[in-house]
Amino acid sequence: MTEAEKSLRIGTRGSPLALIQAGMVRDRLAAAHPHRPLAEITVIKTTGDRIQDRKLDEIGGKGLFTKEIEEALLDGRIDLAVHSMKDMPTFLPDGLVIGCLLAREDPRDALFSAHGKSLADLPRAARVGTSSLRRQAQILALRPDLQVATLRGNVGTRLAKLAAGTVDATLLALAGLIRLGMADKATAILSTEEMLPAVAQGALGVEIRAGDSGAKELLAFLDDRATELAVNAERACLAVLDGSCHTPIAALAEHEEGGILRLRSLIALPDGSAVQRDERRRAVNSIAEAVDLGRAAGEALRRNAGPAFAAIWR
Repeated sequence: MTEAEKSLRIGTRGSPLALIQAGMVRDRLAAAHPHRPLAEITVIKTTGDRIQDRKLDEIGGKGLFTKEIEEALLDGRIDLAVHSMKDMPTFLPDGLVIGCLLAREDPRDALFSAHGKSLADLPRAARVGTSSLRRQAQILALRPDLQVATLRGNVGTRLAKLAAGTVDATLLALAGLIRLGMADKATAILSTEEMLPAVAQGALGVEIRAGDSGAKELLAFLDDRATELAVNAERACLAVLDGSCHTPIAALAEHEEGGILRLRSLIALPDGSAVQRDERRRAVNSIAEAVDLGRAAGEALRRNAGPAFAAIWR
């Protein structure tokens, strides 16, 4: 059997959203390469999916959503891995690379609550459920009186817990809601001024084995240049900050007229008592220039963070 006759195996987590996202990649590959067999989707359960009652920073960080999938990719059980890029660790394992980035969906966060249409509207001491330190820090910086409770699980699980009264409000990524056809259920969409998104939120990446030129060629038709530049800038900022699930970090790169990339980023303490922000604009025409912009932002945040943040980089 020739390479062109083989069915590609796409690895993914098993949540409804993950399956939709893997299906998007499968369908776009089919449209771009109609003479190849339809790719097969392989569900791989990750440690992050199995452990639902603890915060990510307590059990090892965002790599827990990718480790088992990447192992399957390295040992040849799958050919491609589809990831929400916001779940990807700062550095990939040796032997793996991002083969393409699909066009980014809306990166904002959505609020769900029966008690108000914004964080400012929530009653005093309301319980907001989230497992994200980034969201927690920004919530508490805006409203120190609110209580943040750990809330994990897929979209349906979290909304069921909200409906049951476990918490008074929760936040979810708008991109996932759009892909699930549930965006209209959100109480409100938070502006990026109120809640700066996670690095690469809304972007889907397809991971492949380094040196797999066949997979890289097949994916070239799916790659979105604007998303590639923005995500590389954001992830470069994250890399300088040694970002992990232990550190509240947010970043968003947006394209403006004239080839300008606007990058806003922040680092915070988990309790929201200190937030350091950076904003810069630069003409960006290459990945190298996007990475330079991100590194400059990360270095400025480290340089200007002050003594409150010293423990992060000891």
